[in-house]
Amino acid sequence: MSSSMKGHRQSARIVAGVDVGNQTTKVVILRLDGTVMATVAISVAEETVVAAEKAITVAVKKAGVPRGDLDHIVATGVGRNGVPFAQRTVSEVSCDAKGVTHLFPSARTVVDIGAEDARALSCDEYGRVHDFVMNDKCASGAGVFVEAMATALELSLDEMAVLSLQSQNEVEINCTCAVFAESEVVSLIHRQVPREDIARGIHDSIALRTTAMLRRVGINDDLVLIGGAALNCGIVDALARCTGRRVLVPDDPVMVGALGAALYAIEGGRQ
Repeated sequence: MSSSMKGHRQSARIVAGVDVGNQTTKVVILRLDGTVMATVAISVAEETVVAAEKAITVAVKKAGVPRGDLDHIVATGVGRNGVPFAQRTVSEVSCDAKGVTHLFPSARTVVDIGAEDARALSCDEYGRVHDFVMNDKCASGAGVFVEAMATALELSLDEMAVLSLQSQNEVEINCTCAVFAESEVVSLIHRQVPREDIARGIHDSIALRTTAMLRRVGINDDLVLIGGAALNCGIVDALARCTGRRVLVPDDPVMVGALGAALYAIEGGRQ
């Protein structure tokens, strides 16, 4: 480690990572030793700069520290370039890898399924990305697709997820576009296909597209799922069945990108 890097590690008392996503802005505040002082997630209802400012303000208050005590702030996410108070930006892919390997040191494969996009990546034990791939069919493999399907079934997301676990039969949902898939689901309902089987088919369709991405980067035994979809037990179950791997989920899967950004802030290195 260079002397300048050591100096930064010694001087950085408190740092923050800001992850600006499509639907939520997340902030993680860390001490130099990696201790989490506060985590905050707020809905994105305003412009990026306003949402980021609101999130960081809530986070420092929750941490019980003055804003001026933040020595370094790293921004990530689709809106990372709209965070004017960040000293540096780091890609979502790199922050995913950094955050996951901090939580699961043996992890080498990561899937991040958010509201409007999904990505798979492979990395080493230091959280350095070897390869990654993004979904290439709009939001077909992401959270908004699942939300649309739950609406078609007249269920909440949680209800649909739990219901899918009761199914013993496979039902194919072939359409990748949410609009056409919704029509397909309605058709299955009219044919009196059990809703639990339809629910399983919906989650399986997400898992199949995700598995196709994973195969392009390589699937290792320690497969970690993060993002909002990791809160959906139906997707976790479907992904485990499709990949034949145990799927690990962090305690707070939506905060992993922000955690990775905060870890980069501690390191003070470039990415």
